[in-house]
Amino acid sequence: MAVKKAKAKAKTRKAPAKKRARKAVAVTPAVKKAEASLSKATKAVEADRKAVTTARNAATAAKTKAAKSGKAGDKNAAKRAANAVKRGNAKLRKSREAAAAAKLRLSTAQTEAKIKASEQAVKDKVAERSKALADKTEADLKKALAAFQSRWRKKRAAANKKKLAAIARKLSAKQKQAAKKLASKSAAAAKAAAKKAKAAPKKRKAAAKKKAAPKKAKVAAKKKAAPKKKAAPKKKAAAKKKAVKRKAAPKKAAAKKKAAPKKAAKRKAAPKKRAAAKKRAPRKAKAKAS
Repeated sequence: MAVKKAKAKAKTRKAPAKKRARKAVAVTPAVKKAEASLSKATKAVEADRKAVTTARNAATAAKTKAAKSGKAGDKNAAKRAANAVKRGNAKLRKSREAAAAAKLRLSTAQTEAKIKASEQAVKDKVAERSKALADKTEADLKKALAAFQSRWRKKRAAANKKKLAAIARKLSAKQKQAAKKLASKSAAAAKAAAKKAKAAPKKRKAAAKKKAAPKKAKVAAKKKAAPKKKAAPKKKAAAKKKAVKRKAAPKKAAAKKKAAPKKAAKRKAAPKKRAAAKKRAPRKAKAKAS
C-alpha cells in the first residue's frame, strides 16, 4: 500500500515551473557609459582590496617583529604599516562607494532603457493592433456590405416584382381594351364591306346612269336646239311685223281717235243688250224644258 501511495504522490506532483528567460535590456548610450564606469570602479575596488590585504599582512608582520625585537625602528615600521592599512581601507571605501554609485547609475540607465523599450513596445503593439483592427474592420465591412447588398437586392427584387406585376396588369388591361376596339373596328369594317358588296350593283347602275346622263342631256339639248333653229325665220318675220306695226302705229292712233265716239256709243248700248239677253234666257230654258 505504501508503494502505491508513493506512486500516486509521484504522479500528482506538479512539474517545476519553467523559469522565464529574462528579456534582453536594450543597450543605449547611457547604459554603455554606466557599464564602463561600473567596470572601472569594480577594477579599482579589486585593486584597493588587494592593496589593503597586502598592507594588512605587512602591518601584521611589522607588529609581530616589533613585539619580538622591541626596537624603536620596528615599532615605527609597525606604526607606518598600520597607517598604510588605514589609508588602504579609506581608499577601498571610496572605491566601493564609487562602484555602488556606478551600479546605481547603471541600474537607472537600464531602468530608463527598459521604460523606453516598453514605451516603444507599447507603440509597436498599438500599431500592430491598429493594423490588425483596420484589416479586421475592412474584412467586417466587406462582409457587412455583402450582407447589406444581399438584403437590399432581395428587397429591391421583391419591390420590382410587385411593380412589374402592376405594370403587367395595366398593360394587359390596355391590351384587352385595344383588342376589343380592334375587334369592333374589324367587325364594323366587315359589315361595311358587306354593305358595299351589296350596294356595289346599285352603285354600278347609278354610275352607268351618271355616265349616260350627259349623253341624254346632249341629245335633249340637240332636240331643243333644232326647233329654235327652225323658229329663227319666224323670229325674223315677227321682227318685221313689229317694224311694220311701229310704222302703222300713228295711223292706228288717228283711227282710234276717230272711232272713239263709236266705242262710247257701243258701251252705252251694251247694258240694253245684256238686259235683252237676260229676258231671252228664260224663254230658251222653257223651250228646252218643253
